[in-house]
Amino acid sequence: MAMTMAGVGGTALCARGRGLRSASCNYSLPRSSSSLSLRRGRDNNPHTHSLQQTLTLEAIQKSGVIACLRAQSGELALETAREALDEGISVVIAELVQGYPSAVIGAGTVLTSEDAKRAELAGAKFLMSPATVKDILDSFKDGPILYIPGAMTPTEVLNAHALGAKIVKIYPVTVLGGEQYIRALKSPFRDIPMVASQGITMDSVELYISMGASAVVLSDAIFNKSAMSIRDFGVIKKLAGLAALKGAAAVERWL
Repeated sequence: MAMTMAGVGGTALCARGRGLRSASCNYSLPRSSSSLSLRRGRDNNPHTHSLQQTLTLEAIQKSGVIACLRAQSGELALETAREALDEGISVVIAELVQGYPSAVIGAGTVLTSEDAKRAELAGAKFLMSPATVKDILDSFKDGPILYIPGAMTPTEVLNAHALGAKIVKIYPVTVLGGEQYIRALKSPFRDIPMVASQGITMDSVELYISMGASAVVLSDAIFNKSAMSIRDFGVIKKLAGLAALKGAAAVERWL
């Protein structure tokens, strides 16, 4: 599971470590840590849940960009995340919540119900998957946490929406035809918000949004592998700032 964040006025951040499930806990807090108390008790009011999901969805749509960070360690992920946050990416991992209280936290590459529950314990406000995991969708569609399932074909997009998904991640978008594929999907599904994910460059952010994407996922375009390997956070800060500006400008112009 990768830690993903998206927040008001910025972009989202996804941090993944080498160890998948075990590593993902390192990006929030150790299992034994009292910081897991960041989880609040579930409010059983369905109207409150609906409002919380709506606010999270609006934050993602307003940002226009979800930044996906893949790091070799939790320490590097946190260090890089802080630089990105300071440059306008309003998405954080659990340890950063207290330092960035206005951020909306999420978790990415959530593949099982166990992953989803651990993300909830860490304080996640939304979850993302590369495919539609029905168990997760069923468990969270009426709760406060927004679930963004992945889909590839028109049938998968429609099915995810029919099952209750409020927004769908189109993956792997560049393999499927890039921005033109988003345009083709939006023609019959104008009312289904979509996030374009996989292989998207900084220069194509506006193009995807102009074709109907509510947001795009950026990975190497922000978290340059060479810069990450030598901890050149100056490069990361510049790219994060540029991504935030491009996302906001595209949303302002097209949505």
